[in-house]
Amino acid sequence: MTSFSELGSPSPGSTAWRALLALAVVFVLLATTGWTTMRNQRGPEGPLAASLAAWHKGTLGGHALPDPSGPPRRLARYLDSLTAAQRERLARRYPLVIGNMNGAPAGLRYRANRIALLQARNVERERMHDSELTPLGRQDAGRRMHRYEELLGKGRQILAFDPSGSGRAAEVFGDLEHAGRVSVVVPGVDTDILTFQKSERGYTAVVGMARALYDAERAVDPTGRNAVIAWADYTSPSGVGMDAATGKLAAQGALRLRALVNGLPELTRVSLMCHSYGSVVCGVAARDLAPKVTDIAVAGSPGMRADHASDLGTSARVWAMRDSGDWIQDVPHVEFGGLGHGADPVSSGFGARILSADGAQGHAGYFEPGTTSLANFARVGVGSVATVSCANGDSCRSGLS
Repeated sequence: MTSFSELGSPSPGSTAWRALLALAVVFVLLATTGWTTMRNQRGPEGPLAASLAAWHKGTLGGHALPDPSGPPRRLARYLDSLTAAQRERLARRYPLVIGNMNGAPAGLRYRANRIALLQARNVERERMHDSELTPLGRQDAGRRMHRYEELLGKGRQILAFDPSGSGRAAEVFGDLEHAGRVSVVVPGVDTDILTFQKSERGYTAVVGMARALYDAERAVDPTGRNAVIAWADYTSPSGVGMDAATGKLAAQGALRLRALVNGLPELTRVSLMCHSYGSVVCGVAARDLAPKVTDIAVAGSPGMRADHASDLGTSARVWAMRDSGDWIQDVPHVEFGGLGHGADPVSSGFGARILSADGAQGHAGYFEPGTTSLANFARVGVGSVATVSCANGDSCRSGLS
């Protein structure tokens, strides 16, 4: 990482001076546009916290319930030891706990989250008519209620759900329990329960990204056992503010991302598809990811909080792409006093394998059907890495078997 001592006393016109000037501009923008941005929190004690508190006091068959944040394998063994009726009882009594429990069977999590969504929908339906709320508050309740109804749609597989604060969620496309390969789409800023999916420009939201990737993977490998997770189960920065320029939320998200990966079956091969600030999350998470993660692919990245791919400390292949019209290229790719996220992943010195992003058209277009960028993500996801399209000749495929 670039530090004060490394910059020394920069002279006008030097690279270090330009970096300082760029960071100063970013600092001013942060102060005027996002420094004091606050999320619409509803207090620290949300529904999930209440459910966890009840779980810790609960028992089953006269025995205390296990720590829901414990090792996924231990939790899986515990749930396997129960009867089907006992598992369903826990899901109905503590839907938010079971629905977010890494180690619980995917099918059980889907059912638990459906119960939690029904409960959350009913709460918001009542809030829509609460005279003590402001008109804006009632409008927010209506938007949430409709979002929950959409997530309750037939066939939807909700792997994680938390209505607290601005809300978090994750959705699965495909058969996760029997998948040999799993791709996890990690989105960037302004991702919450209300932006989890979009009716317009749908492929700019994480659900649209994941659905497009799943369809593209099936086109590449029709007989493969592939699944894709739309993973918005971390608190992302709100707008281009201080949170987006630092790694605090990325560090918190990295813990959750590692927990998700650890909860997937040991023999599953996992690829992370990380967009924008999501690539910061993936970069921070990389060092402690399980070996089952074979590939990390980033698009439109502001940096991965590393100077070189080797600094990520992962055995996974690291891929990067950026469209020529993506505004992220103008963001200073340095880390200085905690601001910024390090070297540019598509720079020659970073050491990532550079993929073609043809057709992406800007910062939000990497998952548009028909683009080379989406096709490359799909090929990485299904393990057909020898067939990807490189940005420069065949250089990104060197050394691949």
